[in-house]
Amino acid sequence: MNVERIPKEDRERYEKLSAAIDHYRRQFHVYDIEEITESARDSLMHELTELEAKYPSLVTQESPSQRVAGKPLPQFEKVRHEVPQWSFNDAFSPDDLRAFDERVKRFLKDAYPDVRPHYVCELKIDGLKIVFTYEKGMLKTAATRGDGTLGEDVTQNIRTIESVPLRLSRPIDIIVEGEVWMSSKNLERLNKERTKNGEPLFANPRNVAAGSIRQLDPKIAAARKLDVFIYDVAKTSEQFPPTQLEELEYLRALGFKVNPHHELVDSIEGAIAFWESWKKKGRHQEYWIDGIVVKINERTYEEVLSYTGKAPRFAIAFKFPAEEVTTILEDIAFQVGRTGVVTPVAHLKPVQVAGSTVSRATLHNEDEIKRLDVCFGDTVVLRKAGDVIPEIVSVVRDLRPKGSKPFTWPTRVNACGGDGRIERVPGAAAWRCVDRSSISRFKRAFAYFISKKALDVDGVGEKVAELLIDEGLVQSLDDLFTLEEGDFLALPGFAEISAKNAHDAIRAASKNVPLARLITGLSIDHVGEETARDLAGHFGTIQKLRSATLDELQSIDGVGGVVAESLVQWFADEKNTAMLDRLLTHLTILKPEKISTRAALVLTGKTLVFTGALETMSREDAEEKVRALGGKTAGSVSKKTSYVVAGSDAGSKLDKARSLGVTIISEQDLLKLLA
Repeated sequence: MNVERIPKEDRERYEKLSAAIDHYRRQFHVYDIEEITESARDSLMHELTELEAKYPSLVTQESPSQRVAGKPLPQFEKVRHEVPQWSFNDAFSPDDLRAFDERVKRFLKDAYPDVRPHYVCELKIDGLKIVFTYEKGMLKTAATRGDGTLGEDVTQNIRTIESVPLRLSRPIDIIVEGEVWMSSKNLERLNKERTKNGEPLFANPRNVAAGSIRQLDPKIAAARKLDVFIYDVAKTSEQFPPTQLEELEYLRALGFKVNPHHELVDSIEGAIAFWESWKKKGRHQEYWIDGIVVKINERTYEEVLSYTGKAPRFAIAFKFPAEEVTTILEDIAFQVGRTGVVTPVAHLKPVQVAGSTVSRATLHNEDEIKRLDVCFGDTVVLRKAGDVIPEIVSVVRDLRPKGSKPFTWPTRVNACGGDGRIERVPGAAAWRCVDRSSISRFKRAFAYFISKKALDVDGVGEKVAELLIDEGLVQSLDDLFTLEEGDFLALPGFAEISAKNAHDAIRAASKNVPLARLITGLSIDHVGEETARDLAGHFGTIQKLRSATLDELQSIDGVGGVVAESLVQWFADEKNTAMLDRLLTHLTILKPEKISTRAALVLTGKTLVFTGALETMSREDAEEKVRALGGKTAGSVSKKTSYVVAGSDAGSKLDKARSLGVTIISEQDLLKLLA
């Protein structure tokens, strides 16, 4: 028996691809959450199918390539499709379409030696597929595609669409398939209303169509003014039309709305010409289109070709190229990845591309920069391709500013740490840091900077912080506040809503920043939370702190010689002060509050340690209130501890307090003190 040998790295890549595709499909088809774009999902699937073609034994019934979509939502009644629902394979170039034509001819050759198939070209509408079932000419059910076998019953919402016939022109039994869509004008109208109401905008009409049909309240679907095109007969009690072109006429005669922009061609080159003509017109017509669908016209050929495990052999979707825009290259920074590899990242004038605003793009490597011949200030063509990370594909040299300087590849990159030296990886186009130990240090520092103890960027946690660095979006602390919503779509797990939430959280964190938290977040050696509060209370502004002398710092209660020396060295480093200057342009710093006379009588000189969970407030809030009343907090219990505040599920600190005879108080006792 010939057992197929699959290299470990290919098998691991295939498993990761399978898991990722299943996750994104489930999020999109089941929960209407688009964490990555359709073109990105297409790219993942394309890579997976190439691996399957190379190693056929990888294919199982559970493979992502062998099924259509996800499970139905639990809120809707499930509908079992009488006719299995398929999805099309994709073509992305004229050569891909020619290869499809060759496959068709090879498959038909035995039965039809001189076969010359004709094709019908139809527009691929960017909407939501729906399966309609009619009995005796009356609409019975309308269901989503679901997983190809089970869909969701959305009949009540579909009935609100005026272009859907509730009664056909004659009493037949028929199952048809179509696309629900929203017009570009209605999308614009809806977004204007949402702007007035302070609601997030919809990026594209497909999202609106899908979200509207999957609302439990039909009134919402009715208000969205959706439309539909019917394009296929899955089953009929009458005789099937002999060609696809006649099938479209058959549908129209029954009362269905059919897209008028379709064409019969006598060769695959005709299909390519049809695609070219609509590509020039653009995807944003009265309705959005993302390509064309090419189908065999002759039903006799269609029946011979039949289906693969997941898609018809007689049809294919020919996608339009990724959307491209122009913008200005303002700077080039360097991303340092987990392994120390250095990647150039373009900082761009923010621009809308493929439905989102971006300000970063990959430049890949030194060789790519040389190929592009890029200069600072250049107008560049930005493409959001199959990958969600935008890339620069060319430079508009006619718009190059006079006296612009070409980019020179550096010998040192600050983000590498140490002396910043970088080296070319032998036999590759990549460069990497010579000293790679500092990369993890910056990741820890950045994670601390956005944590609750510092800037408190709610919703942007440690994992996201690491991703921002690995994807080249953040090279310095201040970079966080230059990010646009679209930049977050380069991160795994982010969709439009989560990207907006992250962007809003960053903007919120930049306002009213306590000075002590800013000092804490800078991660200056030996400067912890308590020392930061002492410094903030003494100097009042960051400007006074940065100009303080060693003697002045040493004279402050709680600041010793080691801390003072560390502060002087940190502020003497031009890299640090330049970063701080940039950072301060984004932040609104609060002046520290002075301790009142009453507060001085309450907790001045007292040190409190917290253990367990509090019910009425978070531990961070409680510690802030203690400090506002003149007290201090500590992380461990000692003989110098004044009180240990014991919440629910208190841990070893409570035992330590008992052994040392430290006073233990409850949360209620604490509230009395704070009152």
